[in-house]
This record gives sequence, structure tokens and C-alpha cells, in this order.
Amino acid sequence: MLLGILEAPQLSVDFRGQLGATVGIAKDEMSGHGFRAMARTILDEVLGFRPDFIEHQLAHAVRDPNGRAYNRTAHLAERRKMMQAWADYLDKLKNGADVIPILKAS
Repeated sequence: MLLGILEAPQLSVDFRGQLGATVGIAKDEMSGHGFRAMARTILDEVLGFRPDFIEHQLAHAVRDPNGRAYNRTAHLAERRKMMQAWADYLDKLKNGADVIPILKAS
């Protein structure tokens, strides 16, 4: 759900930052763009979803060899599955799944 909220064009950047605070993440730790980048990476590299499905969900222009003018795809069924997998992944993290800490380089 969070990813869907973050793609809504009517939301201000400030609200997207406040949304992070709602889930316990300070503005100086993660921006709205940071949430989107994190989701983009995890959906592709961890959960194995096709990049074009992810780009559609993020409301990005999807590259197409025939040009955007001919690309009318929405992939709604696949995107629903992807968003459910994303929600399940976040629930696992919330409920104590094994998380590998990423430390700053010294």
C-alpha cells in the first residue's frame, strides 16, 4: 500500500516525507524518493518482478522498442500480485524476519 500511496501525483513531497514519520522513519533518514528507490530495488532484485511491471506501478514511462505512443499496457493482474508480494514482504520485516544490517563505510 505504501508504494501505491507514494506514486499518487496529488501528494506533495512534504506529505511523502511525513508518511515516513508515520511508520517511524525520520525525514533525515529516508525521503519519499528513497522509499520509491528502495521498493524498486527490492521488487526487482529480491522479489523477482519484471522491471516493466515495477515501472508501471511507479508511474514511470516504460521504455518500449516501438516507442511510448504504442505502449498501452497496464499489466494490472501482474501488478496486483506484485503489490501483494510487496505487502507480504513488508509484513515479514515488521514481524521480525531476518534483516541484514547495512552499515556505513568507515
